Amino acid sequence: MWRAVALTLFPEMFPGPLGESLAGKALKEGVWSLEAVDIRRFAKDRHGTVDDAPFGGGAGMVMKPDVLSAAIEAVAMPGVPKVLLSPRGAPFSQARGRELAQGPGVVLVCGRFEGVDERVIEAQALEEISVGDFVLSGGEIAAMAVMDCCVRLLPGVMGEPASANEESFEDGLLEYPHYTRPASWTGPDGTERRVPEVLVSGHHGKVADWRRRQREEITRRRRPDLWARRQVAKVNDEK
Repeated sequence: MWRAVALTLFPEMFPGPLGESLAGKALKEGVWSLEAVDIRRFAKDRHGTVDDAPFGGGAGMVMKPDVLSAAIEAVAMPGVPKVLLSPRGAPFSQARGRELAQGPGVVLVCGRFEGVDERVIEAQALEEISVGDFVLSGGEIAAMAVMDCCVRLLPGVMGEPASANEESFEDGLLEYPHYTRPASWTGPDGTERRVPEVLVSGHHGKVADWRRRQREEITRRRRPDLWARRQVAKVNDEK
């Protein structure tokens, strides 16, 4: 069983959306487990203090190293990555999600306030991960995003294993466009839009080629950073 542990000041936020749809079904079936642990349980005073003012001054508060480290120690598991959700972390990717899904689980530290005492990050060897170039009120939503990415990659969670192989970011490309019935549809702007002819041709080779070209064109147009990275990888593979 793949095990996820969320260290948070708001354990009641979990499982949240992870209790529904594919992730929720897999959770009920025991494919994976989720434990939300309240960091405040490890506070050392009767007030449950988990933060303090930053040395050097400045706005906001910082999560205390003794409290947070004790919480991490209580849930740490051998061979299980310890991740801090942080805006300054490395961008989370489908590839990293796949790596985590192939392991025994993950411990996700949900930061709050202005941040976490740097000494905890160093002492606990926390991997800092960001889910985007924006700031959230805390790490809980980001942790759910990471969990959802990992859980849907676990064996048996998605009905068709091949589905994951054709999604965005696999092979460094975005996904191709999708269409379904009716073959002809008139939208609110009054324009008739038809499904590309190749998709109703019944020619599987031509469909596969169209989808590949669509993935390449969409990636090149919308995510030049991914396209450039893919081109560099191709050149290196040819050396």
